[in-house]
Amino acid sequence: MISVTRFFHGTNTTAPYFEGWYFKHQNPQGQTLALIPAFHIDREGHHTASLQIISKDQAWWLEYPASQLQISRRPFQVQIGQSSFGGQGIDLHIQRDGLSLQGTLRYGPFTVLRSDIMGPFRFFAEMQCSHGIISMGHSLSGTLELNGERLDFSGRTGYIETDRGRSFPSKYLWTQCVWDGLERGSLMLAIAMIPLPVGGFIGCICSLLYGGQEYRLATYRGVRIETWSSNGAVIRQGKYRLEVELLSEQRQPLRAPVEGCMERTIHESLCAEVRYRFWHGDSLLFQHTDSNASFEYSSAD
Repeated sequence: MISVTRFFHGTNTTAPYFEGWYFKHQNPQGQTLALIPAFHIDREGHHTASLQIISKDQAWWLEYPASQLQISRRPFQVQIGQSSFGGQGIDLHIQRDGLSLQGTLRYGPFTVLRSDIMGPFRFFAEMQCSHGIISMGHSLSGTLELNGERLDFSGRTGYIETDRGRSFPSKYLWTQCVWDGLERGSLMLAIAMIPLPVGGFIGCICSLLYGGQEYRLATYRGVRIETWSSNGAVIRQGKYRLEVELLSEQRQPLRAPVEGCMERTIHESLCAEVRYRFWHGDSLLFQHTDSNASFEYSSAD
């Protein structure tokens, strides 16, 4: 692994910039925990690092000097402070005022998509924010201890994605859900305002793994966004129709980038109750309601 400064040495990445990784771990008892290690380059070119920790009912923001962050692309590994995050799992050693988080989790094989979720948009160098999916689902083993509470994730499920760019979209909706059982599946949907030098458009990316296959609904495949709001969304692509309905939520404040600086406050429900229904014509392919779904809607207006 190398430092952030060396990581960008000789590249054309200039300020402002951010990159972060979203690691989610869940079990049916609602002991869900997400961690977001990230680094940021502000308008003046200053490098900083951060770690956000989200539980069902609380969130923490930890800031680190860039010197305490190291990154490797291959193999995928992020080291921040005394904690590490990577393709094999996470190892946490965090002791701050009001926060103690210790333990190790190991990951099973990742469920990866056959192609980049951004499609042809991945070639647009000036995208305000680009999204990536590292694993749509993988098994977990191990335990963590959060402020004296034991969180047992053995035999449970994890999910990992990433974002990079300059700023989060001014308006967006994001939801994610992965579930086990006889009809196991995984879903990620993002809808956002995409700015252009003149005007802009509403973009959509969605991957749904179910029944042993992936359904990809996206702007670059002709998806139509029928509705989207803080209550959910309805999108259609050909004969396929996905309905997302937020039933209940418990939001926690997070920080998000604006021109590389983490100065915007957004709110995420790590354990929202969301109903997903997926249709092919008049046939309902599946209906799934989950209390461990993640849901986020934000508008800077």
